[in-house]
Amino acid sequence: MTLLKRLFFVLIHKKPSSILKDFKTMTDEELVDKIGSSQNPLLFSTLYDRYSKKIYNKCYSFTKNEEEAKDLTQDVFLKLFTKLHTFKGNSKFSTWLYAFTYNFCINYLKRDPLRKMESLSDTIEKHEYHLFENEDVNDEQLFEIKVSKLEKILNTIDPEDKAILLLKYQDEISVKDLQVILNIGESAVKMRLKRAKIKVVQAHNKMKL
Repeated sequence: MTLLKRLFFVLIHKKPSSILKDFKTMTDEELVDKIGSSQNPLLFSTLYDRYSKKIYNKCYSFTKNEEEAKDLTQDVFLKLFTKLHTFKGNSKFSTWLYAFTYNFCINYLKRDPLRKMESLSDTIEKHEYHLFENEDVNDEQLFEIKVSKLEKILNTIDPEDKAILLLKYQDEISVKDLQVILNIGESAVKMRLKRAKIKVVQAHNKMKL
């Protein structure tokens, strides 16, 4: 752990009761606004308490390693403190934070050559993909896949595809909110979801062979 990270987390874990009492009842958006105006790590600790466990779980879903997920969680919050001002309030803070976390995890995996794995989606022939591209993959097809198998499949597809599926189906973020946090149009969101679902269904079909 770097000195900067160590100092940062020492600060946010120093929680005077008066600060907790004043800010614990604030909404996420009110708290973010207050942190932005003060840049006080002590206020940030309230946000950390609210979301650290959830962010850890999301990091773990990408790393599948407890220690690595813990380190990544700390990195996410350290980065979040410096980027909190980029939250514009166009969506719920939690929605924005989950997308922020997924993007951080995706970039982390891309930077680590040892973590680059051949996804099943990379092995799909182009002509095979186009056979499915015009088909509609409904949500029921995903829900029919057993949880244990779905977890394995999500670990084999591209991180970007995994992230948008988790945002939509695990975090229950609407297409409208996905447009905002991903900064793309409605048709682009739907296309990315469709392609990700196609890859999951194809991977599941390959597992059954």
